[in-house]
Amino acid sequence: MEIQLGEYKLPLEIIRKNNKNIYFRIKEDGVLYVSCNRFVRENDILKMIKENEASFIRMYKKMAIKKKNSEVFTYLGKPYTIIFNEDLKDTIVNDTVIYTKDEKTFDKWYKKECKKVFSDRIVEIIERFNNIPPFSLKVRKMTSRWGVNNVTKRIVTLNSELLKKDVSLIDYVIVHELCHFYEANHSERFWKQVSLRYPDYKIARKRLRVE
Repeated sequence: MEIQLGEYKLPLEIIRKNNKNIYFRIKEDGVLYVSCNRFVRENDILKMIKENEASFIRMYKKMAIKKKNSEVFTYLGKPYTIIFNEDLKDTIVNDTVIYTKDEKTFDKWYKKECKKVFSDRIVEIIERFNNIPPFSLKVRKMTSRWGVNNVTKRIVTLNSELLKKDVSLIDYVIVHELCHFYEANHSERFWKQVSLRYPDYKIARKRLRVE
């Protein structure tokens, strides 16, 4: 069962016990739990919720903030807790916590950080190659690939989710994609090119499949 609270639609679960009172609670799973006596009618429960809709909306928002403040985000292979603070203008990263104003501000920082980190790694890694043509870098979220090299258009696209991985794995994906400028397929000659520049590529491939 679901119930509409303002702009929010929440699953509703009624738990019937022998308790005399009715208890309402919204947990971090976003479900509104109602604990009540087995003789309480469902229509009476829905009526009570509607009559106190504003209170339940505040309860839901409070839960959502608490959930956000307990989110763990992995950045370059290291876990961070994200703390949302509306008084902040920018995103600040310290040893274990990322402070940011809201999700929009965080997303903006994330996209900018992807470009910066990936570009810096490319500058260093490209020294391992000879005769790589000029190419452009694009970043986007992908569901089935860590990177793509459009050799014809000379566009290397990296998965934004790579920012969550440690630098060694980012380096592997970049090496992998740059090697496609030499070999467009995944032949033995391609993997030879990869191994010359990233000897532990098999370990990196396994980690990317598992992590």
